[in-house]
Amino acid sequence: MKILFVCHGNICRSPMAEFILKDLVQKRGLEGEWLIESAAVSSEETGNPIYPPAKSCLYRHGIPFDNGKRARKVRTEDYGRFELIICMDESNIRLIRRIIPEDPEGKIRLLMPYAGKNRDVADPWYTGDFETTYRDIVEGCEAFIQKKK
Repeated sequence: MKILFVCHGNICRSPMAEFILKDLVQKRGLEGEWLIESAAVSSEETGNPIYPPAKSCLYRHGIPFDNGKRARKVRTEDYGRFELIICMDESNIRLIRRIIPEDPEGKIRLLMPYAGKNRDVADPWYTGDFETTYRDIVEGCEAFIQKKK
């Protein structure tokens, strides 16, 4: 399974989702079957590391992450490279359509509907509440794995 998580800047939610799903997959002994990455719909954070409060949240929960991870923008060719492109909110979906205008295979989706929730992943950039974001992502990723079994 090849998954690309997407958020606005690729410094908070999408890298958190990348490393949370990698951890969940690794704990199930499935890491060889998965490719998990993350990217942004904007270029404003390109090259920047994971936002320190997001790193702190991952660290507190024992989620390993790559300190060398740098933000990158979604590329048109990502559509062919990944089986699913999972966005954190509706705004990401709207903005990704500027990069990948067509989605004939229905690859571009939101995370929370996997958990039966019709809403966005909480955005900690505005609230500073990384714990709520962490819980949303874990809930979405756990449900996603269950549906992919």
